[in-house]
Amino acid sequence: MPRDCVDRGVAGRVQRSTPDLLRNLRNTRVLVFHPKDADGELLAQQLERIGCQVITMWPPLAELPDSVDVVFCAVRPDHAALRCPWMEGEPPVPVIAVINYENPTVVDAALRLGAHAVLVSPLRSAGVLSSLAMAKHQHAELRDARRRVARLEQKLQSANQISTAKAILVRTRNVSDEEAYRIIREQAMSKRTATEDIARAIIHADGILSYTARGSG
Repeated sequence: MPRDCVDRGVAGRVQRSTPDLLRNLRNTRVLVFHPKDADGELLAQQLERIGCQVITMWPPLAELPDSVDVVFCAVRPDHAALRCPWMEGEPPVPVIAVINYENPTVVDAALRLGAHAVLVSPLRSAGVLSSLAMAKHQHAELRDARRRVARLEQKLQSANQISTAKAILVRTRNVSDEEAYRIIREQAMSKRTATEDIARAIIHADGILSYTARGSG
């Protein structure tokens, strides 16, 4: 296939994807924590051109409103130590740090802010759309990854509980490992509950019986 055809094909795909990107960003509710200066005005104007709903204020609020989708937050050397409750841990929404001076203190403050992207002052309109899209993407990826990890941890915990319950049945009823699992599964089916619930009940009952036996001894 001729090179010019390939280039036109790639360009066509990019052009088709661009409206989708803009549609996803339009009407995004953006809270801009930035001093009233030229950078703050340029940032707000560019976000409005993209189609975002923008509110600008300074200094940062202690709590983020529920109506906010994305936060742009200026990080200044004289405010690097500023901490708000929403800055602790993983931010509830995508955060873009706006820095006007690169030194270890400011970079560390941006990291502690949990920033998903960074804009460097003096701002240019060319970087606002990219940082907004990148921050939303990174935040969504991290959120999905945490959910997957939580599900895996829950599965591991359930597997450990079932394994412990089986060991209790093997010890107390003198049955095989397979028979112990069959007992747990049948109990779960008859009670219309999960095998993990039956396993926890077995573990709990064994703990009570063990404590009673120690007390009577």
